[in-house]
Amino acid sequence: MSTGAGSGTSFSTMRGRDYPSLRQFTVFLENRVGQLLEIVRRFEGSNVRIVALSINDATECCFVRFLLSDPEGGREILERAGLALIESDLIGVELPAEKQPLLRVCTALLQSEVNIVQAYPLLYTPNNRAAVALMVDNADIAMDTLLSRNFKVLTEDDLKFDD
Repeated sequence: MSTGAGSGTSFSTMRGRDYPSLRQFTVFLENRVGQLLEIVRRFEGSNVRIVALSINDATECCFVRFLLSDPEGGREILERAGLALIESDLIGVELPAEKQPLLRVCTALLQSEVNIVQAYPLLYTPNNRAAVALMVDNADIAMDTLLSRNFKVLTEDDLKFDD
């Protein structure tokens, strides 16, 4: 399959367009004592830090979602552990310093008819500002909306640590 100049077919992914997205890793675990600790310990001794975490559980299983300071290194650690991964793109948004910052983000996305599918706070951000990671149903429109309204959108580089 040709995708070069003149081929008439071009493919582009979110990361291919150089969007300031964040990579989320979702891991499926048995819902039993110590499972989360086993995964978290795998990052010990590495330069990879967990910058956001979300857990959705049921009686017998759970999904753990991670945002990591070094997604490439983090993926390698999780894969070496033999864990099945799902990788997704999220949008990181630094919340403005005002009384109801989340209301402003949600209102902007609603006005653009963008649905928020997942949301959770970031444990680390540059400048120690509150921020959320959002999975949305239309990343193109969400990104355009947030940037046009002067929200600070976070990139993977913003989540790196200087050790």
